[in-house]
Amino acid sequence: MPRFFMSNRKCNVPLGLLNSMVSIWLASQSPRRTAMIKELFPNAHCEGLQGVDETPMSSGTVAEKVESICQAKAHAIPEDHGYDVVLVCDTVLADPDEVNALLGKPRDSLHAATMLHRLSGRRHQVWSSAGLCIHGHWRFFTEFSVVEIEQLPDEVLVDLVLNNSWKGKAGGYDLAGEMGNYAQIIDGGESTVLGIPQEAMDVLSSFQ
Repeated sequence: MPRFFMSNRKCNVPLGLLNSMVSIWLASQSPRRTAMIKELFPNAHCEGLQGVDETPMSSGTVAEKVESICQAKAHAIPEDHGYDVVLVCDTVLADPDEVNALLGKPRDSLHAATMLHRLSGRRHQVWSSAGLCIHGHWRFFTEFSVVEIEQLPDEVLVDLVLNNSWKGKAGGYDLAGEMGNYAQIIDGGESTVLGIPQEAMDVLSSFQ
């Protein structure tokens, strides 16, 4: 699978973090990201950022756009945060009809219904970007997975909208929720679809 990777400075895992108690801050409100991080670090601090401008760049590739949002979140982290590791993330869908356009989070139920109708019976790319700050040094990871959604009957579309599972979710669906009955990952990793690139998860797992 093609993988886009960008790092603004070299950052190897410090030996001091291995086999020790790591203090980590997941700067995200996502329940799925929280569950993934808590599985590795039960005592992780999980609290999202406030007031970050998540408007994507007007030009560039999907990879560049999602990483630019992730970098904006990284810039919002205070220098005196006091954690060994800080993790910021962002996830978007690539518009299946328009090259380099994004499908972000639905504004309301009507917007969610429109998104789900467009994705029904088709494949699309889910892009996640993560920034890891390890003792003050940032490293960024950006990956995508390919997801295929079945042709959704009208009653299923209505249920997916009415149950509010679209709220706060890129593309208007939650693969780990009810949509998991109608969608499958064709290429790439599940963690990328749920909000954290697999390579970032691998780095975090190395702290165990």
